[in-house]
Amino acid sequence: MNLLLCLKRPFIWLSRFRYRCGYGVHSPFAFSLITDVIYEKMPYYAYFSLKEEQKKMIKEQGWCKGIQKVNRFLFRLVNRVQPATIIEVGRPSISSLYLQSAKPTAGYLFAPDLSELFLDAGVPVDFLYLNDYQNSEMLEEVFKVCARRTTSESVFVIHGIHYSKSMRMLWERVQKDDRVGITFDLYDLGLLFFDTTKIKQHYIVNF
Repeated sequence: MNLLLCLKRPFIWLSRFRYRCGYGVHSPFAFSLITDVIYEKMPYYAYFSLKEEQKKMIKEQGWCKGIQKVNRFLFRLVNRVQPATIIEVGRPSISSLYLQSAKPTAGYLFAPDLSELFLDAGVPVDFLYLNDYQNSEMLEEVFKVCARRTTSESVFVIHGIHYSKSMRMLWERVQKDDRVGITFDLYDLGLLFFDTTKIKQHYIVNF
């Protein structure tokens, strides 16, 4: 994330202040996700060990630290949806530690780009994390491939949906996909749920 975005963050937070704590949200599913996952403040058992491992990986491998609240949210989300498979596409980062620690028994695959995204036939994509906001074209191609492998329980997370014009346009396009149901705009992240039995609706959350 660039310096300009860091300087703008307080103003971004204020501009989205009315979208906080689930106020005005009537959907039980959306309200539960907002209050029990997005705004959950409980100190999870793994946070301390993950923080120590994070320091080690940054020092040894130069991994990107990322935003702590984003990484911890990813941990809570995986812990909530309990996917059998987790796929991360993009840049190597500390986020992978949080994704895998939330459900160690899940099958985990990291691919830096589409060319290394190998999916076994018949295996659905339960949880997809798209983590390269500087390459929106590649992320869209990955979305198209993985969206064909979803179930009603699938969840896709896109990092950096407001970090550039191309990412904002990508976010708008994937929201309109007929396979996508409820979506959440957390500014740093976009969440896509594929349960189309629920009314398609878009929520903005001041994360």
